Amino acid sequence: MSTYSNSPKSFNAYPRGDFVDLESATLKRPRKSKSSSSLHPLRMLKSLGNGFQYHYKLHPLRVLFISLLFGVSVLIIVSVYQSHHRSMSYYQSLDLEPKEYPYANLKNLVMVAGHSIYTTSSCGDADKEDSWFLEPYQKHPGQAATFLAHIQEGVENVAKDKQALLLFSGGETRKNAGPRSEAQSYWAVAESKKWFGNEDSVKWRTLTEEHARDSFENLLFSVCRFKELTGTYPQNITVVSYDFKEERFAQLHRSSIRFPESNFFYSGTPASPAAKEAAAKGEALVRYQFLEDPYGCRGSLWRKKLGRDPFHRSIPYPNGCPEIDGLFRYCGQTLYPGSLPWD
Repeated sequence: MSTYSNSPKSFNAYPRGDFVDLESATLKRPRKSKSSSSLHPLRMLKSLGNGFQYHYKLHPLRVLFISLLFGVSVLIIVSVYQSHHRSMSYYQSLDLEPKEYPYANLKNLVMVAGHSIYTTSSCGDADKEDSWFLEPYQKHPGQAATFLAHIQEGVENVAKDKQALLLFSGGETRKNAGPRSEAQSYWAVAESKKWFGNEDSVKWRTLTEEHARDSFENLLFSVCRFKELTGTYPQNITVVSYDFKEERFAQLHRSSIRFPESNFFYSGTPASPAAKEAAAKGEALVRYQFLEDPYGCRGSLWRKKLGRDPFHRSIPYPNGCPEIDGLFRYCGQTLYPGSLPWD
C-alpha cells in the first residue's frame, strides 16, 4: 500500500536556463529584467548623457543656464562647508590651548554693589541727587553722597590690598535711565574723582560686572566674573554696601553660596540720615523674602528681578565659571547640596 505526502512536489515547468522552442526548434534565452539592467551605473550615465544632448539640441540656452546655476550652487555649498570646517577647527584649537588670564596674579575680590545709574553726561556733579536716576524710595537729601561713599570705600579697600581686584557690580536695571549700567556709572564716577588719589595702583585692577539685578546676583555674578578675569576663584571676598545690609550679604547670601565665613568681609557705609528709618523697614522685608527664597528664583524676588531687566540682556554666566554651573541653576529653599571650588 503506497502512501502519499500531503505537500506536493515542486515541478519546474519553465526552467530558468536556456530552453528549446518546440514550435520553431530554436534555442531561446530568457529575457533579462529591464529594471535590473537599467540600474547599471554605466547605462544610467549613458542615458543621462543622451538626455542631456537631446535637451541641449532643443533648448541650448536653457540647458546652459541650468548647468551654470547647478555649478554655482555646488561651489556655494562647498565654500560654506569649508568655512564651517575651518571655524570649527579654529575654536576647537582655542579650547585646547590654555587661556591667558589678564589678572591671574590677583587673589582677592572686592565687590561694590550698585544702587543707581548716573544719568548726567559730565561726572562733575556726582554728589547731586538730580545727576542720578532715583526710585521714589531713594529720593532723599544726601542720597547721592552715599553712592560716592561706596565707590570711595571700594577704591580704598583695594588700595590697601595689592592682591585685590575691584568689581563694580550692577546691570542696566532702570528703563528710563536708558541702556546704562550701574557698574559703568560707578566706574565713570571713580574715574572723574581721580580714584580718590589711588589712580596708579587701583584703576588698572578695577573692572565691572554688568548683569546683576539684585544683591544675591551682585555676589554670585561677581564671583564668576572674578574667575573669568583671573582663572581662579577668590580666596577672600569683601562686599561694600550700606551698613544696614550687612546681615543680608554676610549671612544670607554668603551662606547661599556656602563661602567660608572666615574669608568673607563686609564694609558698610551709613544711609543718608533722612532715609535711615525707611531703609531699615524695607531691609527687614527683603531679608525675610531671602530667608524664604535664598536664591531669589521664585515669587516676589523673581518678579522684582525680571522688572530690573528692561532691555532683556542675555546673562553670560556661568560660561566663564563652569565649576559652579549647578549653583546658577539651583532653585531651592535649602542650601545648594553640590560641591563648590571653595569647599
